[in-house]
Amino acid sequence: MRRRVILDTGPLVAFLNREDRFHAWAVAEWDAIEPPMLTCEAVLSEACFLLRRTVLGSRGVLALVERDVVRLPFRLADEAKEVARLLGRYARVPMSLADACLVRLAERHHDSAVFTLDADFRIYRKHGRQVLPTIMPEGV
Repeated sequence: MRRRVILDTGPLVAFLNREDRFHAWAVAEWDAIEPPMLTCEAVLSEACFLLRRTVLGSRGVLALVERDVVRLPFRLADEAKEVARLLGRYARVPMSLADACLVRLAERHHDSAVFTLDADFRIYRKHGRQVLPTIMPEGV
């Protein structure tokens, strides 16, 4: 079975923004991943905000969703209790809503890896103690 990839904000922004210091890394990793990547609306919201002054901006983010390169199988209303549990557990990190949603997505997709630039994913655990596999550049 192929590994599912859960997409975080950092690689999405780096992929769409040629000026991002991780752009080349994100493009190379992106090319090696079989779509669709899974994510949540909180990640898309963060990415659209961060890309608001770039050429592609929000249109680039939404185009990836329209082309089914990025898929949104997560509904916060259905996962609110578990997301709140994660936010409470990692309140001292602190954990963002987007990060909590991605950890919950990883709990639901046991064969997944989180594609991220966020070192906090080395701290987070799924199901209480399982390490989250990540796709992350060295040195982050």
